[in-house]
Amino acid sequence: MKLLEKILIAQDFGKSSENVISSAIELAKIFESTIVPIHVLPDNVVDEKVRTILNETALAKLDETTTLMKNEGVKSDKPILMVGAPHEAIVRAAIDVNTNLILLGSGETKKGDTFRLGTTAERIIQKSEKPVFVIKESVLLNVHHILCPVDFSDASKRALKNAIIMARRFKSELTILAVCELEGSTWFTSEKDKEKENELRYKLHKEEFDAFLRDFNLIDLNWTKEIPRGNPSEKILSTISRKMIDLLIMGTAGRTGLNRMFMGSVTEKVVREVPCSFLTLKSEDVISLQLETHIKDIKQLHKTALELLEDGFYEEAKDHFKACLNINAMHVPAYKGLANLYEKLNQPEKAKIYRNNAKEIMDKIWYTKVEEEARKQRGS
Repeated sequence: MKLLEKILIAQDFGKSSENVISSAIELAKIFESTIVPIHVLPDNVVDEKVRTILNETALAKLDETTTLMKNEGVKSDKPILMVGAPHEAIVRAAIDVNTNLILLGSGETKKGDTFRLGTTAERIIQKSEKPVFVIKESVLLNVHHILCPVDFSDASKRALKNAIIMARRFKSELTILAVCELEGSTWFTSEKDKEKENELRYKLHKEEFDAFLRDFNLIDLNWTKEIPRGNPSEKILSTISRKMIDLLIMGTAGRTGLNRMFMGSVTEKVVREVPCSFLTLKSEDVISLQLETHIKDIKQLHKTALELLEDGFYEEAKDHFKACLNINAMHVPAYKGLANLYEKLNQPEKAKIYRNNAKEIMDKIWYTKVEEEARKQRGS
């Protein structure tokens, strides 16, 4: 099965490229992904000889990347070399090769800059409908703690769905943050009335948050929720610092027309100043479950079922375990897998049925072996 099939990795051959490549390799190993390297040459070079040298140098460096991938045991497709504005070329290439994800560095910023995001990275986030994973310079992709802010929108639903799978695969902690914005208007007749309004607002916000989370499979996940009050962007950034977050995953609503160039004020402020690597999702998922069809081999079916169970795809895991039993009605690992699955779903009666089935088959096999051994000893 595939969860993250293809990663487009943008290289500028600058000092941060090595970290981008190592991060891409780590991600590809975790998700068994294929990497597609890309580099974009400037379109304003007039001298033909210089253009030729740049082209040859870029191709050589891209070949070095694919060789490194091969040596690391990671699949890579033919690298892409384009000419033009980097953000436009990268966004277009992501569509052409149908990648799940664009991965790039955060870009060059000057020391002391308030904004830590380069222009190219920001423009790609603005224009791309594909998810964009930005790796911070000198920050290794060593994900122990993920933060996913939600505002109960469809975009944040997509972000959380992907964050949960990421947390399972990285075996990391997940914090789900829902900031409650307080009413600061001056039209209240008294401070007491304003406090009363904000308490009611906070109570309703908590209830909506709990209802929102009920749609997600958080079983066996190391997760916590936080509901701070205040300015969303400030609370997101302070939580990242306080909890030493390694990866931020945020949804940003897809736009049309002229408005598609804007990320939304909260997302824009956060991604410009965030100190850790981050992933933004607009209208497409990073994680796209692709299952092989017509698998006949029971070992492969069972292996896939266990992977689905670990990744939280319970219905799909159930189908694969039952497919094992269709091939062999006495396949004990499938019965045990179904028992484990129903325990996770808090359905103990069904779990007991499948556990007893496994025990009965194992007992039957054991008694059959005892009888065979006895016959051998009697010489019959």
